Amino acid sequence: MNYSVILRTLGNMVLFEALFLTVPLVTAAIYWEAAFWMYLITIAICVAVGALCLLIKSKDKNVYSKEAFVIVALGWIVMSLFGALPFVMTQEIPSYVDALFETVSGFTTTGASILNGSQIESMSKANLMWRSFTHWLGGMGVLVFIMAFLPLSGAKNMNILKAESPGPQVSKIVPRVRQTARILYIIYTTLTVVELVLLLVGGMPLFDAITTSFATAGTGGFAVKSDSLTSYSPYLKWVVTIFMLLFSINFNSYFLLTKRKWKEALNAEVRAFIIIVFVAIGIIIANLCFSGGYTFAQAVGQAPFTVASIISTTGFVVNDFNLWPTLSKTVLVWLMFIGACAGSTGGGIKVSRWLMYIRSTTNEIGHIIHPKQVKKITLDKKVVEHDVVRSLNAFFVAFFVIFGLSVLAVSIEGYDFTTNFSAVAATINNVGPGLNLVGPAGNFGFFSAPTKLVLIFDMLAGRLEVFPMLVLFSPKTWKK
Repeated sequence: MNYSVILRTLGNMVLFEALFLTVPLVTAAIYWEAAFWMYLITIAICVAVGALCLLIKSKDKNVYSKEAFVIVALGWIVMSLFGALPFVMTQEIPSYVDALFETVSGFTTTGASILNGSQIESMSKANLMWRSFTHWLGGMGVLVFIMAFLPLSGAKNMNILKAESPGPQVSKIVPRVRQTARILYIIYTTLTVVELVLLLVGGMPLFDAITTSFATAGTGGFAVKSDSLTSYSPYLKWVVTIFMLLFSINFNSYFLLTKRKWKEALNAEVRAFIIIVFVAIGIIIANLCFSGGYTFAQAVGQAPFTVASIISTTGFVVNDFNLWPTLSKTVLVWLMFIGACAGSTGGGIKVSRWLMYIRSTTNEIGHIIHPKQVKKITLDKKVVEHDVVRSLNAFFVAFFVIFGLSVLAVSIEGYDFTTNFSAVAATINNVGPGLNLVGPAGNFGFFSAPTKLVLIFDMLAGRLEVFPMLVLFSPKTWKK
């Protein structure tokens, strides 16, 4: 284990966090808020810690697979530990565990909150900005952002990109990793700015438009109003609906579109994602009209937004879907686990994994019927390598073991099964709202500190694709 390169990379991350914290610092200055001083102190702490880490010398600057997973896992934890400080120092979230929950929820783009509506609306503009900005930073990946500007660790930093990026397969879209990171962030930033402009055109206040754009881009869902987006106009809701779906698509597809590679951009995963969205919307609209007592206009006004919000794992709400019929709520729970496309800012298991798992199962059934048959799993006419299939199977086992153990741990407090199940589903899939007590009208503040720590782990495990967090618990990881 190369401890020196790990500490130096963590130092760089903390220094970049100091830079990120200038966004809420400037916000506090604009609105003449006392939070300005709390953010200034936090920035000073980050600079001091980051500078100390950079004093450590490293002979081998390469990052191999083991170090990459440790850097990613510890990096996100460290960023969250420092990022929670302003909430505590401003006393707007006095409990450090609560502040850590809110910060982890922000960076992992989960959007689950311990705050109720009145607490959100009484927060300082600086803290509201920081909540939403953590979504934007975490959406594409903090280390991806840093790699776009800083050559972290020699030729092996592709390992970091693989460890942090969501999805079963990660590849460079151009030969150099640094250039790949820059292209991804150019696309990400461009989409964010376009959404911001469209929201402003629709009459949304500037502050609301900026924070909503950050939260949509990161598919996070922190809002600045107690009713999320309910009180905004239909036009604004449709803009957010469209962009929640756009940010759920693999960013490589957008790069391919710029190269006019239409067929490659509209690959099997993207096509499946679009089909799932339209089928889910159709089922829910029909269910709301025939069993829920909704008019067609009401159903069309709520179903597309909610489906986009859940499958993208953004978590914005325009209605209390807890009141929907059982079929519609069941569809939403399925969408939580399906999630967005690989290589997007969305969470969940990812559509590409489900496609490969279905094809793997189909192949296995075919092998049972014809034992001598040899058939490779393919996706977009490309053979899926055995290592990817092996990793896929390991991911499913690890994911659902963590999910099951977390439901057991959360159940100790004695809340109803739907609350416990959906709380874990909403956090490990980085969705945000669940059902019953953690539904759109509720929050996660009533859970005890130990339960919140379990859910914090779930949020990190879900965002980092499980294995970086599990690597930290392996004794072999820490051997030199």
